[in-house]
Amino acid sequence: MTTDTFDHSRRTALLGIGTGVAAALAVPAAARAADTAQPGAAAPRDPTTRYPKPPFARQEQPWPGLAARMDPKPDHGEESYKGSGRLAGRKALVTGGDSGIGRAAVIAFAREGADVAINYLPAEEEDAREVIALVRAAGRKGVALPGDIRDEAFCQKLVADAARELGGLDILVNNAAFQRPRKSITDISTEEFDQTFKTNVYAPFWITKAAMAHLKPGSAIINTTSINAADPGEDLLAYASTKAVNANFTQSLAKQLGPKGIRVNAVAPGPVWTPLQPAGGQFPDELPAFGSKAAMGRPGQPAELAGLYVLLASNEASFSTGQIFGADGGRGVS
Repeated sequence: MTTDTFDHSRRTALLGIGTGVAAALAVPAAARAADTAQPGAAAPRDPTTRYPKPPFARQEQPWPGLAARMDPKPDHGEESYKGSGRLAGRKALVTGGDSGIGRAAVIAFAREGADVAINYLPAEEEDAREVIALVRAAGRKGVALPGDIRDEAFCQKLVADAARELGGLDILVNNAAFQRPRKSITDISTEEFDQTFKTNVYAPFWITKAAMAHLKPGSAIINTTSINAADPGEDLLAYASTKAVNANFTQSLAKQLGPKGIRVNAVAPGPVWTPLQPAGGQFPDELPAFGSKAAMGRPGQPAELAGLYVLLASNEASFSTGQIFGADGGRGVS
């Protein structure tokens, strides 16, 4: 549930243009076979016309927002994602798994053979029910664990409940986020600043710390950061600061856990069409033009990032750790 609308250039080192990108381009034989089995599935698709472009209808929702009420509705891969057993038998916990990028990752994980537990706020129950139904339709176990990750005790319980219900834990995705644009630092209240850091920084720390009791060699941790980590937008002071922390947290933890055989990577999205945007993540007047500055002239859809999360969770990326993979539609990764 994390993105932004700013046009940024990226610092190459921060966004992981190094080891790991070659792995991202690799497609396993099983996946190639699945594609060729479906007529036209592997045919080239023009990314500039594949999904809706701005202008979008002006729309607002109370935070935290619901994908079901967006216009147009985001594509999380509900109809398009086809699995090939790349995560068979794995056990994943995804925060913010009810909608947006988290939901796309959950759908992909389940169709790749993983059992998945999702965390979300009680107000997001409508979206969460849809996701759990999709996980179960894929023949996997889906566990709904609502609650507020700004509370340390809840984060500890979340991990314990996920591990118990799934029978273990070997994939952790720290994805949930809070974002509010403000024109001036003087407009940011201490309460809002605290909420941003509690959600985006403290919660991943608490959850990851608790998960260490369950993660074994071969496990993977994936954090969702942002292009704002490299080139922060002036209107996202608090949010951008937390995303920079997420990036450094990823790289530092990867060095710490590498000898234990646990990989830690991150995905840094650009503008992606998720409920975060109409639920206060953008200024309402700017939302109709959301994503227009991307090279493709549109925001990304959550489904377009799902493959990165699958790759980073899978054994295919076994030599990739401490990497930050950009996915911004051509707005600065070079």
